[in-house]
Amino acid sequence: MIRHLLNPRFYAVMILVGLFAGGNRAAGDAPNVLIVMADDCTHNDLALYGGKNAMTPNIDRLATQGLTFNHAYLSEAMCQPCRAELYSGQFPLRNGCAWNHSASRPQTKSIPQMLGARGYRVGIAGKIHVKPASAFPFEKVGGFDQSCVRSPTKTHDMDGLVEFITRSDTTPFCLVVALVEPHVPWVMGDPSEYPSAKIELPPNIADTPKTRDAFSRYLAEITYMDGQVGEILETLKRSGKADTTLVLFTSEQGSQFPGCKWTNWDTGLHTALIARWPGTVPAGKRTSALVHYADVLPTLLDFAGGTPDNAAFDGRSFRHVLEGRSDQHRQFVYGIHNNVPEGPAYPIRTISDGQYRYIRNLKPAEIYIEKHLMGWTGDGKLNNPYWATWVSGSWNNAQTYTLVKRYMHRPAEQLYETKSDPFELTNLANDADLAVVRDRMAAELDRFLVDQRDPGIALDSLEAINAARRGKHTW
Repeated sequence: MIRHLLNPRFYAVMILVGLFAGGNRAAGDAPNVLIVMADDCTHNDLALYGGKNAMTPNIDRLATQGLTFNHAYLSEAMCQPCRAELYSGQFPLRNGCAWNHSASRPQTKSIPQMLGARGYRVGIAGKIHVKPASAFPFEKVGGFDQSCVRSPTKTHDMDGLVEFITRSDTTPFCLVVALVEPHVPWVMGDPSEYPSAKIELPPNIADTPKTRDAFSRYLAEITYMDGQVGEILETLKRSGKADTTLVLFTSEQGSQFPGCKWTNWDTGLHTALIARWPGTVPAGKRTSALVHYADVLPTLLDFAGGTPDNAAFDGRSFRHVLEGRSDQHRQFVYGIHNNVPEGPAYPIRTISDGQYRYIRNLKPAEIYIEKHLMGWTGDGKLNNPYWATWVSGSWNNAQTYTLVKRYMHRPAEQLYETKSDPFELTNLANDADLAVVRDRMAAELDRFLVDQRDPGIALDSLEAINAARRGKHTW
């Protein structure tokens, strides 16, 4: 059950809100905006995208009320860069946050300034994980854990959301609720709902007992996260503002399993996205339009009144998709990976058109190492309990060996038909029949890298990230 909805105090607060809030804003006004973000949730672990395990009744219900995007992407499968992209409408190299635990350029403008100039109150509850604060001056809203380094997650409540949402009936709000689940450590939810022996592991995840145990706890956190989504949406409903609010739910990047987060594969960069706004966004529909996180802010500005200044963004408004007027937006989506400071330099670049994905590994002679997945903590313990079982189990298990090799040793070029191979396990880069596809994708990726002034290998270095941390970007 959703714990908070059983709390009598919650109902008392919401009854008072209903009596005294004053009702909805006038039809035709700019919408309120509620963005609910999961943390490290692989999109196709959700039932909505074909997941075989996780129970997510609230997310599934939201999809019946809105528009589900089959092809939504972020540009870098790390928490900080993808959030900087979402909030600024700019790709990583343009806003400056091109590594994890780095910072955007000081002059970056984001949702608080952009929507604030159009009369919005802009707040964030939960995990922030972008900087500098001057570039992302959100109003802080209480009630949700701000740190993903937790055991267990702090108890959450809706009081901060109620106050922020109902503060004014004449001023629109934009509120981001950035949850910390299902980011590691997987300590919330009820793993007994997911007996490890009965889990159907995705084909890009090696089947070992310790992996099954970890995946069970990860699934439990997805269900716990889904419960929070239900509480948040119920809070919005009881405020009386659901009909005047554009709701966006997204799953962020892939989970912290090898081949998902910190990669340029589809299971890293592909994100869940559901949009709901009664009377404007079609209900119970899906769209194959390609969209980027960078497209969200220009879209919100479009709805807020006036034409967004396209020169300020890498993204473009997809209002026409949300209003059901088109099923197309972008021709391509793009991704980058810079491994420092998560491990030794291993720069990767990618492009997808929704059917095919082309990946270019800029240092293919090196092996890929990611310290969070493959390293040890300061007290000599493994950062996670299952990677070692992948390696130790690979000597007599061909499938496990293939997955370990796929993760650690990658060719210069990879090409996947993602539509028929959603976990991108079969590299078609040397398939003569697809040479035209490969060359077309490679040429467009070259164009994108030139447009972004991407220095390539030189960017994935300690010197570059340290310069960025000092606000002295060198590209």
